[in-house]
Amino acid sequence: VERTGMSRCPHKGCNAPEMSCMQGEEIEDCPAWKSKVKSGSESASVVVTDGHTAKHLRFPWTGNVMGPADLPYLTGAKRVRLLTMAGASDAGKTSLLAAFYLLIARGYRPEGVEFAGSLTLEGWENIAGSLQWNALNGPTFPAHTSSGGGRSPGMLHMTLRSSSNEWELLAADAPGEWFTDWAVHRDNPRADGARWLSERTDVFLVIADSKALSGPDRGQARQALLDLMRRVGSERHGRPAALVWTKSDLTVPPGIEAAIKEGAERSLKDFREFSVSMHPEAGSESRNKGQGILELLDWVINAQPGNRE
Repeated sequence: VERTGMSRCPHKGCNAPEMSCMQGEEIEDCPAWKSKVKSGSESASVVVTDGHTAKHLRFPWTGNVMGPADLPYLTGAKRVRLLTMAGASDAGKTSLLAAFYLLIARGYRPEGVEFAGSLTLEGWENIAGSLQWNALNGPTFPAHTSSGGGRSPGMLHMTLRSSSNEWELLAADAPGEWFTDWAVHRDNPRADGARWLSERTDVFLVIADSKALSGPDRGQARQALLDLMRRVGSERHGRPAALVWTKSDLTVPPGIEAAIKEGAERSLKDFREFSVSMHPEAGSESRNKGQGILELLDWVINAQPGNRE
């Protein structure tokens, strides 16, 4: 299928023709789209491979990350579990998402769980590509998730299935700057994306960056993480939360580690704790699984929803 000269509808927030009209109209009947076509800037047809045109042929997803306007296609039919990774910039949030995907693609999954599809395979590939070997370069970590693309989170979808259950998992790939601003001031306009996620998420992962917490600015990193845990604690309303130490192959000074754990006990109260690393554990039989990543994913999909009241 080839689209002919189509860009997005001029109506604010509408992604037609890639998605259905946000007003519920057939796209040919939408006043905003009709005015665009009338101006001669767009064509409303779609060319199909056999040479015929079909005016009503549309696709409900593109394969790339989803935005809030795309979610009705998924949430209208099934219960979806939204995962939010709250952490500072460069804490390893995107790398952890990429690791989830790559391990599953290589056949490493939580026990009894199988991959059953995704509406955002292109989005997963975009973040996971840097972690894979290619003809020219070895693995690197994914690029920083920019905060300059707007205030709506990009979400990656994955369906996982066991013999007795099925999970529609949405993972938000959000920039750390959102959470830094949100931790300090809940109503900061720059924190709109973090606030949107905190109001809707089913599972919180609070990311503790072992590299930052052991580096020259560890005091500042410690205070920022304590602020973030206080914010999550005040907003979670009983929903599952975990403290996740990323880059755990690095050693955090005992005093810093103790302060973080004490802060988690005070702010998060009931929570799980995980340590993850892309590097294999010493003496591990497999050099492809990293450390703690599958155990974390297993907890994410099985953690019981809490009380939002």
